[in-house]
Amino acid sequence: MNKSQEKVLLATLCGLVMTAAAALAVQPAMAAGYAVEGPAQVTGVARWDDLNVRKWPASYSQQTGLLAPGAHVWVERCIEVRNSSDWCLVERNSIRGWVNSRFLTPLADKDI
Repeated sequence: MNKSQEKVLLATLCGLVMTAAAALAVQPAMAAGYAVEGPAQVTGVARWDDLNVRKWPASYSQQTGLLAPGAHVWVERCIEVRNSSDWCLVERNSIRGWVNSRFLTPLADKDI
């Protein structure tokens, strides 16, 4: 194995360790969730911007979609994240993932 291959192997192993650590850090927080089961609207996002939808409830998590300002979503549940904002699991059409709760405003008695 040459030096270049060793560097690639080491970088890959570091990436796997970081991914595993992030997954373990997120899982306990997910157990502390609370059910919402209701509609909400994307708010607090500039009109020229979009809200990132994430695979896991963390800002460094993989992006799985985008939601336009004013979009209506279905909120399944939210979780409390220590030293951060709550995160909510949302769905709209084929987009499903986590968004920061500060960008959601609950909608009372409305359909999405």
